[in-house]
Amino acid sequence: RVVAEWFPARERSLASGIFNSGSAMGALIATPLVVFLSLQFGWRAAFVAVGMSGLLWLAAWWWIYETPPGLPVETEVPLPVGEMLRMRFIRGFLVVKLFFDPVWYFYIFWFPEYLKNGRHMDMAQIGKYGWIPFLVADVGNIVGGWFCGYLLRRGVPINLAKKGCVALAGCLMASAIPAVCVENVWVSMGFISLAMAGYTGANAVLLSIPADVLPRRALASTWGLCSMGSGFGGMVFALATGWLVDSYSYVPVFILFGILPVLAAVSKSAKGPSTATPSRPLTPP
Repeated sequence: RVVAEWFPARERSLASGIFNSGSAMGALIATPLVVFLSLQFGWRAAFVAVGMSGLLWLAAWWWIYETPPGLPVETEVPLPVGEMLRMRFIRGFLVVKLFFDPVWYFYIFWFPEYLKNGRHMDMAQIGKYGWIPFLVADVGNIVGGWFCGYLLRRGVPINLAKKGCVALAGCLMASAIPAVCVENVWVSMGFISLAMAGYTGANAVLLSIPADVLPRRALASTWGLCSMGSGFGGMVFALATGWLVDSYSYVPVFILFGILPVLAAVSKSAKGPSTATPSRPLTPP
């Protein structure tokens, strides 16, 4: 919703990529910071630091954010959830988030564990090198958003540009499959970095799509609903990940999270043009 309020359609993907790079940047900083706090002060100090940082961010957002001047005041009531779920676009977007976002959750929560048990790194090594894929993911945010905007400026139809970028970036996430098969830890980390960049590149574009399709009054509710699907998918696949690792190894897990985003991206891109038809005229750049 914030992107829709502040940016015209052709700039939204890049804007989404820039602000969403903060999540990867946070993970980049958190890896060595959490390791340091855990080693020096115990794991409780790491939990307190992470929780406090979220509260500080919330206070800063409340204080700093302002609605753009001249933005029309909304007079229509928000759409009911039942009416939203009857929309083909929202149902499809919810399914995409359900299968797409758990891949990122896997990398955030399980990547350090994989380095420890799958690649036999100690805690100090994880803190020293574990941030590298998140730095590459930051680059993916910017490149994905920029490339979509570049295609739009070159006259590529918005539907084709955004779906094509999501499909291309989703296919990059299949790099997770060779990552678990190679013996060299640095080659593996390179493939994982590419897969994470694919996620953030696709997500930068996905974040901008609802603003092209839905009225402003429906955007916040849409993201709340689809984020619920994302959280549900994260819960289910977290359980599946633990079971697969305990019962087999990390190999089926990486194969699963290499295939899932490809299927989600292709599914999103294969839908008819109506899924990305703007509900109002696009603002020129």
